[in-house]
Amino acid sequence: MRRFLFLLVFGIVGGGVLVSLGTWQMRRLEWKQGVLAEIEARIAADPVALPAAPDPEADRYLSVRVAGTLGDAELHVLVSTRDLGAGYRIIAPFTTVAGRRILVDRGYIPTEAKNEQRSTGAMEITGNLHWPQEIDGFTPDPEPDKNIWFAREVPILAATLDTEPVLLIARSQTDPGVTPLPVTTVGIPNDHLQYAVTWFGLGLVWAMMTLYFLWRTRARSRS
Repeated sequence: MRRFLFLLVFGIVGGGVLVSLGTWQMRRLEWKQGVLAEIEARIAADPVALPAAPDPEADRYLSVRVAGTLGDAELHVLVSTRDLGAGYRIIAPFTTVAGRRILVDRGYIPTEAKNEQRSTGAMEITGNLHWPQEIDGFTPDPEPDKNIWFAREVPILAATLDTEPVLLIARSQTDPGVTPLPVTTVGIPNDHLQYAVTWFGLGLVWAMMTLYFLWRTRARSRS
């Protein structure tokens, strides 16, 4: 009887822990879905003027429209997309009518278009402010002599092009040969449902194993 009670309590406690972890992940899922909905609404909002002092946290994903002059200089950030394949993101300096210099991510070009001429000069651009975090321990060092960069590290790109550390990801097209790659929530991880299913699945297995051991213990006690 003592062994039976031990297995029963052990099974209930262990199963309760696994179910509580699954429930917690479901709450996290609801929270993450709310965050993503808020970001999507912010991305799609009507564009506003460039803030006087953009904040990397408060103004992330802010929809902005700027007018001014797009410069000739370019930085090429290596990128690969499922639909377009390997290519470069074109990062260029933009001088607003107020005289401020910011970075503009114009979008994608294929690798073979690296040395082609692209439209510059006076234009109006609509997009979203962003400060991507793309550098990790596996990111190669940039190759400035070849104009090949591997991450959109805003402070570094801004220092290279002598602009404010502000990056506008264009939604509007700035050249027929450049495909905009606007900001989306696609790259933001949301794995809480998978985690919840895993915990609930383990809870079910735990319950079945507990019932099996209880049955076996009781059967032995009767023999």
